Amino acid sequence: MPLVPYDPFRHLETMRRDFNRLFTHDFSPLFHDSETMMPRVDVHETDKEYMISCDLPGLERKEDVHIDVHQQTLHISGTIQRDESVKEEQIHRRERFFGRFHRSIPLPSDADAEQIRATYKNGVLNIHVPKTNNQQRKSIDIQFH
Repeated sequence: MPLVPYDPFRHLETMRRDFNRLFTHDFSPLFHDSETMMPRVDVHETDKEYMISCDLPGLERKEDVHIDVHQQTLHISGTIQRDESVKEEQIHRRERFFGRFHRSIPLPSDADAEQIRATYKNGVLNIHVPKTNNQQRKSIDIQFH
């Protein structure tokens, strides 16, 4: 059996994965209308922009969702309304979400917050975040003594 040097950080990657799985799990069936749901998102990038797709089925009006950027973080929030024509005692199962939602997504440093645009279609909110063209790199002069 070969000897393996002790690495105190080898378990950190597993712990990070476990924490991410714990905090990004969709618990929407457990929430009711007095809670805040965290909708699922996909984030990817192209050469020119970052694309954020957020599942928000049930939005009926433009005023029910708000998108803003504060300190290089994109915030998506709002409310999904639901018809309450069914009485509570008649409900056997309630898994679809309604009520308040909020999601915060950190933006990369080259994201152009001034040019963000969003569309909503078929229950999916698509947010386009263009990349800035002024990716300035500065060479640092090293002084040797």
